[in-house]
Amino acid sequence: MTQSLRQLAQHLAETWKQLGLNQRVSLVLGAGVVLAGLVGLSLWSSRPDYSLLYGKLDDAEAAKVMAALDDAKIPYKTGRGGSSILVPSDKVYSMRAQMAAKGIPRGEGVGFEIFDKSNFGISDFVQRANYLRAVQGELARTIGQIDQIENARVMIVMPENRLLVDNQKKPTASVFVRVRGNGQLAASAVNSIRFLVANSVEGLSVNSVSIVDNLGNVLSENEQPDSVAGLSNNQLAARRNLEQYLSRKAEGMLEKVLGPGQAVVRVAAEINWDTTTRTEEKYDPEGSVLRSGTINDETTTSTSAESNGGAVGVSGNTTGGDTNNAAAPLNNSQTKKKVSNNVFDVSRSSSQILQAAGGIRRLSAAIFVSQKVEGIGKDRKAVPRSDEEIQKLKRLVQSSLGIVEGDALRKDEITLEQLPFNDQPALDLTEKLESDGKRDFYWEIGRNGLYVLLAVSFLVVFLKLLKKTSGDIPVGAPPVLMDESGNPIVVGAAPKPSMVTVDALNALIRENPASVGQAVRSWLTTSNGNVKSN
Repeated sequence: MTQSLRQLAQHLAETWKQLGLNQRVSLVLGAGVVLAGLVGLSLWSSRPDYSLLYGKLDDAEAAKVMAALDDAKIPYKTGRGGSSILVPSDKVYSMRAQMAAKGIPRGEGVGFEIFDKSNFGISDFVQRANYLRAVQGELARTIGQIDQIENARVMIVMPENRLLVDNQKKPTASVFVRVRGNGQLAASAVNSIRFLVANSVEGLSVNSVSIVDNLGNVLSENEQPDSVAGLSNNQLAARRNLEQYLSRKAEGMLEKVLGPGQAVVRVAAEINWDTTTRTEEKYDPEGSVLRSGTINDETTTSTSAESNGGAVGVSGNTTGGDTNNAAAPLNNSQTKKKVSNNVFDVSRSSSQILQAAGGIRRLSAAIFVSQKVEGIGKDRKAVPRSDEEIQKLKRLVQSSLGIVEGDALRKDEITLEQLPFNDQPALDLTEKLESDGKRDFYWEIGRNGLYVLLAVSFLVVFLKLLKKTSGDIPVGAPPVLMDESGNPIVVGAAPKPSMVTVDALNALIRENPASVGQAVRSWLTTSNGNVKSN
């Protein structure tokens, strides 16, 4: 093995001596490029893959995380202005567990971890202050999780505990948010923050939460819903939403018929905000209903005897008087009385109607539609639409918006006009985009064609240089080519004693590559071998 390596080194040294200056420089540069590529490839393949450990950290928490990583001797990277930290992918979960055990990162502010340590003998005032700090810190951390918010601070003001409760003093809260970029926080996010804070503090109402961003904009409105200002804002918002809804509804229908951007619709709505309660009671004099009836039926019977006279005294009044006196006749009387007492009610109907606020009092719509356009390019011209088509469009919009023309109560109104729209800026922009697209397309084709042309040119130049190369390779004493049986190989006519032609060498390579390889090695071992070029 050592002898083979020594022979290989000798052959390489002899080959190096036979090379020219240009060939040596090319060989050194090629070897350097290959070596540098191998080194870069090995370094790139051996570098670790980094993943996100923590993001959206403030400077203090990022410093704590970096210090913990330095103590653990874990490599890391910082990104996004130092607010995010990346570590090797295989260390992410283990480092998060170790950081959590150390309480890092805690986030901005102090949360309920303030109560992790027991403090004996602490006063009630300090306990309440710590609880308030904990609530503020937890709310700030929660609000900071919203995508549009970079960080937040929450301040809560609670009334003092006293023996006599003052209902006029209620808790309030203020929130400061730092928004990413220069945009303004969406209204939905503002309402979410207000409800989040209000539902986290006992006795805190939504209207008592104020929100301010880092640009100094007040994002919340603290009008009471039953106040004049609150009612005005609600009414204005409801009217604006109704008008926008009706405008989009009619405009979308027209664009389906006429095309995008060919119609403009604006609707004005008057809303009835009065709440009316009406009670009606009607009587029908012709209709009566028996409510109750009483019938009293009385019969009276009386009996009396008639007397013709007699002595007045005891004998006249007793039966033991004169026996010869005839008996007196009897007088019977009978009285009947029937009384009916009926109570009748007159027929009546009563109704109570409650009309809530929010009804539409009046609608008016203004509609612009574009005229027809005929021709292309410079020959484009606007042509008015027919009156029949205008009336059809007007009836369609009128039906879609629920407008009732001629109603004496609502007095709705609709106006539809046709005008030529100024679409020249849109046409110029479209033409510019088309020209830019064509230019990019042709540039891409030309660049690809140029690459192909350069490749073909290099190939043609290489073939021409190959044809101009000398077909004779001086080797001193020509080597004898032997086949596998040991017999000399003769190809065509015998070559010159000191030359081997390129054609003969190609033929020998195709017929017996093993012998040609042996001949080349023999030629390299000769001391007087050189390369001759014309």
